[in-house]
Amino acid sequence: MRKLICAILFASYGFLASAQEIKEELLTLRLEARLDYLRNRQDGKTIKDNTGFEGKFINIRADGKITDKLSYSWRQRFNKQHEDGSFFDATDWIYIHYNIGKWAIAGGKQVVNIGGWEYDRAPIDLYECSVFWNNIPCYAIGASAGYRLSSSDLLTAQVCQSPFFTSENRNMYAYNLMWQGSHKWFHTLYSVNLIETTPGHYINYIALGNKFIYKKFALELDLMNRASAHQTFLFKDASVMGELSYAPCSKWNIYGKMTYDVNHTNNTTDFCVLPGTELTMAGGGFEFYPLAKKNHALRIHANVFYSWGKNANPGNTMQDKSLIFDIGIKWNMNLLAIKHK
Repeated sequence: MRKLICAILFASYGFLASAQEIKEELLTLRLEARLDYLRNRQDGKTIKDNTGFEGKFINIRADGKITDKLSYSWRQRFNKQHEDGSFFDATDWIYIHYNIGKWAIAGGKQVVNIGGWEYDRAPIDLYECSVFWNNIPCYAIGASAGYRLSSSDLLTAQVCQSPFFTSENRNMYAYNLMWQGSHKWFHTLYSVNLIETTPGHYINYIALGNKFIYKKFALELDLMNRASAHQTFLFKDASVMGELSYAPCSKWNIYGKMTYDVNHTNNTTDFCVLPGTELTMAGGGFEFYPLAKKNHALRIHANVFYSWGKNANPGNTMQDKSLIFDIGIKWNMNLLAIKHK
């Protein structure tokens, strides 16, 4: 059955909004970079290995349309480690995409279709995030097919390699179904996911990403529940992420954010939020875009976050009584644009 599904769904469509910016040109090539100064303290003590100047991201991205129906996209992150000794480890995505009326198919390495607005945003545009976000691998080689229910609704089924595969066992998979909706002031990124964590063992996600827009205000509210075999209780293993932003003009964005991650189960199937975790994080900041005619070509940002509770993963930045201050700059460089003749 698994082989049959993989054969039918040999491509992918509708991954996340950040991965869908298809240009009309044959090729557009651009580079984006972000550098920050961070100051990290925990329980009043400075964390020296996470304090100081840091090059956060340097990405190259190519997009284009080969024909009016066939397009492609590629994003490579140069400062990402090659954990499995493969160039593809640092490839966020590389895919081709083909439209067939209301249907669309694509294939390659792509964003794993998990709902939620925090998860949807490109990492270069995020600051401090939930425990779940910090531990979920977001990209995988796979296949999917999308059907446009209406001009405002897209339903996508995806089969991809499990985000938790190991170099010893690549024969692990994830099965994802996502609804992307856009209805005036209300927008959705909802998904149900069945993800293989170890051979033959799965975890289920129900992720409800809600976005509400009113004039210059936007509220993103993500609700996620995780469960596995013999553990189906709601809210025992869950995450809530919320961000309220206000954009008084095109140059400014001011926001506040809060996340809550909990795992009160004894089940070790959840690799992202470990058993014993109950951590809350709150903070906020601003983004300033000084170039009026090229908004988002240059961004200056600053934010501060504080977390309290328990994070059972000692490798994460945000722990009990953690404070992090971050100020930085991001810029985009358009390197090349080739139009169809």
